[in-house]
Amino acid sequence: MTKNKRGRPSKIELKRRRREAGKDVVIKWVCFIGVVLFLAIFVQQVIADQIVHKFKSPSFNGVMTSSHYLTIENQEFNRKQTIKDEIKAAIEEAKRDKENSTVQRFIRNFESRVYAELSRQLIANLFGETPSDSGIISLEGNTIEYSSDGTYLTLKITEQDGTVTVITIPIGSFTF
Repeated sequence: MTKNKRGRPSKIELKRRRREAGKDVVIKWVCFIGVVLFLAIFVQQVIADQIVHKFKSPSFNGVMTSSHYLTIENQEFNRKQTIKDEIKAAIEEAKRDKENSTVQRFIRNFESRVYAELSRQLIANLFGETPSDSGIISLEGNTIEYSSDGTYLTLKITEQDGTVTVITIPIGSFTF
């Protein structure tokens, strides 16, 4: 048994009381932190859901499969179309290069002058000093027939495919 003294406590008793008070504060803090950690873990488990494996690819899981297939089809179509466009552009460029060569320009210029000369001769036959009443000219498979009745001049142009074009010109009002 310990004796209970009355009055002021001794220094040893004050130290012992302070140690016990410090222990009580530490125990309270440890309990508080423990309760907070327990609640945090418990709350995490309360919100947790079942882990379910799902495929990310629509081809496997079926979600949005049709739009996935449409996207793939659209990408394939665009690639094929791009290749076709590139081939077409290359062919057209080669064709333009061929048509713009020096030889091709010479041929076009030569043909233009030959046609101009044929046209001049036809005009001379129709309206010259000794006009012709009729005639036929064949040019590259096309046939040009002309005839005059004194009032009208008729040109009948028959193309290779059989298309016929008729041009009638009044002679009396055809002056310069």
